[in-house]
Amino acid sequence: MQPVADEQMVRNAFGDDYDELAIPPKTSGSTDHPLYPAIIKGLREVYDPEIPVNIFELGLIYDITIMDAEDGTSDVDVKMTLTSPGCPVAQEMPGMVQSAIFPLTGVGQVDVEIIWEPTWDPSFMAETAKLQLNMFT
Repeated sequence: MQPVADEQMVRNAFGDDYDELAIPPKTSGSTDHPLYPAIIKGLREVYDPEIPVNIFELGLIYDITIMDAEDGTSDVDVKMTLTSPGCPVAQEMPGMVQSAIFPLTGVGQVDVEIIWEPTWDPSFMAETAKLQLNMFT
């Protein structure tokens, strides 16, 4: 599948509104934590192998919980899903997510859990992902 629009094209079209449109409607978590923006930036570097959109904007990340630890770092707990149970990288995806978050300054332990409820569907995608894939719902 080829993208219809890349990230820069979407930014050019929406300007300052891009960030709001790039947030999936079903994602929750510790949005007020100082590490949250860096974690999101890291997750935007991880792509689904079959869809040319990052896993965050695809809506595969359901929850990001950040807990401050006693040693001054913050532990991160990610709950995510896949587009289908038969995803060819189902076993590797948690490691890919950990690799995107763990190197960030201030991050301690990173746990990634794949969950299947609620079942992912295209309504979970950010508007930017829908635009990139020419999917309008």
